[in-house]
Amino acid sequence: MAAQTLQQPSFLLANLKADATTKPLLQRCQDLVKIIDEYPAKELHLIFPWLVESVFGSLDGIIAGWNLRLLHSRSNEYNIVMEFLNPSGPMMKLVYKLQAEEYKYEIPINYLPGPVKACIQEGVLPDCPLFHNKLQFPLSGLLTLNLALNPFEFFMFNFAYCLITPKNYPPGQHGSSTDTAYFVLVDTYLKYFLPSEGSVPPSPYSDSRGSVTAPSPRSSSVSFAGYGVHSPSLLKHHIFHQPSVNADPAAQEIWRSETLLQMFVEIWLHHYSLEMYQKLQSPQVKEPFSPSEEHVLVVRLLVKHLHAFSNSLKPEQLSSSPSAHSHTHTSPLEEFKRVVVQRFVQQKLYLFLQHCFGHWPLDASFRAVLETWLSYIQPWRYTGEKTNPPPDQNRTVPEKWESFVQENLLMYTKLFQVLLNRAVRTDLVNAKNALMVFRVAKVFAQPNLAEMIQKGEQLFLEPEHVLHHRQPRGYLTPSQGGSYLSSRQRVVTDVVFRVKSHVYALEGQDCQYKQMFGPELRGAVLKLIQIIAQARQTAKRISDHSNEVAANNSFLSWFGMGSSDPNNTFPGAEPEDSGECLKKTHEFLDRALENLCQIFKLNQVQLTQLISNLGSSQDDGNCKQLPDCIQGENGLILTDLGRSQIISGLRRFDIHYQGDPELQPIRSYESALLVRLFYKISSVVNERFGGHMNALCSRTDFLGRLGRHYLADTDSTAKLRQSPVTRRTLERNRQPRLSLRPLASYRTLLLLLLLYVLGALLSFGPVSSTLLILTGGFLYGLFMTLFGDKLKTH
Repeated sequence: MAAQTLQQPSFLLANLKADATTKPLLQRCQDLVKIIDEYPAKELHLIFPWLVESVFGSLDGIIAGWNLRLLHSRSNEYNIVMEFLNPSGPMMKLVYKLQAEEYKYEIPINYLPGPVKACIQEGVLPDCPLFHNKLQFPLSGLLTLNLALNPFEFFMFNFAYCLITPKNYPPGQHGSSTDTAYFVLVDTYLKYFLPSEGSVPPSPYSDSRGSVTAPSPRSSSVSFAGYGVHSPSLLKHHIFHQPSVNADPAAQEIWRSETLLQMFVEIWLHHYSLEMYQKLQSPQVKEPFSPSEEHVLVVRLLVKHLHAFSNSLKPEQLSSSPSAHSHTHTSPLEEFKRVVVQRFVQQKLYLFLQHCFGHWPLDASFRAVLETWLSYIQPWRYTGEKTNPPPDQNRTVPEKWESFVQENLLMYTKLFQVLLNRAVRTDLVNAKNALMVFRVAKVFAQPNLAEMIQKGEQLFLEPEHVLHHRQPRGYLTPSQGGSYLSSRQRVVTDVVFRVKSHVYALEGQDCQYKQMFGPELRGAVLKLIQIIAQARQTAKRISDHSNEVAANNSFLSWFGMGSSDPNNTFPGAEPEDSGECLKKTHEFLDRALENLCQIFKLNQVQLTQLISNLGSSQDDGNCKQLPDCIQGENGLILTDLGRSQIISGLRRFDIHYQGDPELQPIRSYESALLVRLFYKISSVVNERFGGHMNALCSRTDFLGRLGRHYLADTDSTAKLRQSPVTRRTLERNRQPRLSLRPLASYRTLLLLLLLYVLGALLSFGPVSSTLLILTGGFLYGLFMTLFGDKLKTH
C-alpha cells in the first residue's frame, strides 16, 4: 500500500483491515514498512492498537493474530515475522516513533495478574512500580478501570500476555516446542534489552518522556512483600523515577530493560501471592491460574538468561562494597545486573514453582518445571566461562556462590521437601520419572553444595537474642580493645539478617521452618530410598517377565496361539517401560541412590540394612499378594501403604473382567463375525431352555455335576475375590447357560481344522469327524466331572 500524505487515518486503518483478509503476509508486512517510514506519529497512533492485536492476538484469545506460538522455523512465514518483529525491525521502529510523543494506550485491569488486580481493586498501590500512576478512572465507576501505558509498555504487555492467552491448538499441534517464533523472539528480546556484553542500543528517536513514570508516595498501608524486606535498591532513582532530560544517556535508556523485565515477571510469574498460596492449601479453593508446559519452558529461558546477565557483572563491581560503590561511577546497567535476580524475580518465581510442584500432574511433563527450578538454583552454570570444566560428578561449587545459596535458602530446602513428597507418589518404574529423581539427586550431590545449604540453615536458626547480645570476644583484634563488634562479627550479623529476611519475606513472619538436614526430612529421604529400591526390583521383574512372554509367544503368535489372557500384561508396564528403557530406569535409580547417600551421609552398610528391612514383601513369591487393604462395608479399601505398594509396583490386584462374559469386548484372537453370530444363537437357546438348564444344574447327582461342568463357570467366584468389588457383586449368583463364544476363537477354529484334516487323512468324512469330535468333547467332560476335583487337590 503506497503511503499517501493526504490520506485520512481512519481511511488508512480501514484499508489495512481490508488488506488483512486479502493480501498475503509478506505483502502486508512490506506495506506496513512503507507506512511506518512515511506516515507521521499522529496518524500511526490510530493504527497501533489494531496492529498490535493483529500480531499478538486479542487479550481474550478470540483473535488469534499471527499465531507466534505455533509458527515454527520450517514455516514459510517464519522469516517474514522474525524480520518484522526484530528488536531493530519495523515494528519496534513504530514503537519508538510513538514513544517520542505523549500517546497512551489503555489496558483493562481485568487482564492483570490476580494479585495486582486485587491490590488495585482494594485501593492499594501495587508493589510493582510498573503500574504506578497509570490508572484511568472512567466516569462510569470503578468497574471498568484501565491502565494507560506508553507505546513500549503496551507492546511488551501484549507480547508477554500472548503466552498465557488460552489457545485452541489445531489437531496434531502443541505449544511446548522451543523452536517457535514466540520462543525465539523472547530469547532475542532478552539478549537485546538485557545484554551480557555492551549496553542497550539507543532509540533512533528522541525519547525524553517515554521512561517509567515516578510513582506516587507510598502510604503506610502498602506492603513491601513484593520485594521482601531488602534494603532500598541501588536502582531506586532509575526504576522508580523517570530520568530527567539532562540525565546520563545510559540511565535514559535503561528504563526499557527494566520495563521489559518487570512486564515479563509480572505477566508470567505474578499469579500467586503469599496469602493466596496459603489459601490454596485448602482443597475447596479453586486454582487461580494453571501454567502450561510451554509457559514453564519460556520461564526457564528467562531464568537462564537472567543468570547469564547477572553473572556478566564486572568482577570489580561485584566485589566492591555498597558504600564504596556509591562513591564511584557505575553504569546503571551494571547496577541493574547486581540486584536483578534477588529483587525482581526471587519471590514471584518461588511461589510460581511452589504452586507447580504441588499441582502439576504426576507425569513426565513435570520435567519442564523441574529443569526450571534446577536452572535457578545453579547460577554457576551460566557464567559464560569457556574453560574446560571437570566432569559434572566432580565439579565443585565455587565458594563465591555461598551468598547466593544463603539468600535463596528456601529455593533449595523448601522446594526439595515439596519435591520429595511428590516423588514418593510417582511411578519410578517409568524411565522418565526415574530420570527426574536422578537429576535432582545429582544436582544436590555436587561437592560443597550440601555444606553451603547446611550452613545457611544454621545461620537462619541463629537465635535473635544471641545475635544481638553476643560478646565480641574471639573476634576482636588487640587494637579494638573490645569496645565494639569486629568487622567479622558485623559480617556474620549481616549474613544472618539477609538469610532471615529472605525466609520471612517468602514464607511470612510466622513460618515454621523444617530443616533439610533435620530428622523429619531425613526420615522422608529414607522412605524415598526404600521406594527407589522397590522400583528397581519391579523394573527387573517387568523386564524378566516381558522377555519370558516374548520368548514363549514368538513362534505361536504366527498361528494366533500366543497368550490369550487379556490380563497377561504385567502391571505398570507401559510402551516406554520395556527393553532399553527398563535398563535406563535401573541405571537412573542406582545413581540416584548413590547421590542421595552422598548428600545425607549414608554409608553402604546403612543402605544395605535399609533395603533389607523391606522384608519378605520384596521377594517374587510375596509380590503376588494383594496390596494392603482393610475390609470395609462394601468391600476392600486400600490403605496408604497399599497405594504406595501399587505405585511402586510391589503388589497388585489381579484384574479380571467382572461383567457378563458374553458381552466383554471382542479380543484380537476372536472372529468378530462369529462372536456376534454365536451370541445370538446361544441367547435364543438360553432364553428357551433356561429353566431346564437351571433345574439340571441344581441337581446333586452325577447329571447335575455334568451339567454344571458344561453350563456354569465354576471359577468365577474365585476370580472375583481377587479384586476389591462390592459384596453385592461377590454374592451374585450366575445363572447356568450355554456359551458358544469359545468356538469363535481362532485357536479353536485352527484346532478343529487340524482335526478335520487328520480325519480326512484317516478316510473319515465330515459327518464322521464331527461325531468323533463331539464324542471326544463329551468324554473329556465326563472325565473332568469324575476326576476333576481330585486333580485340583493334587
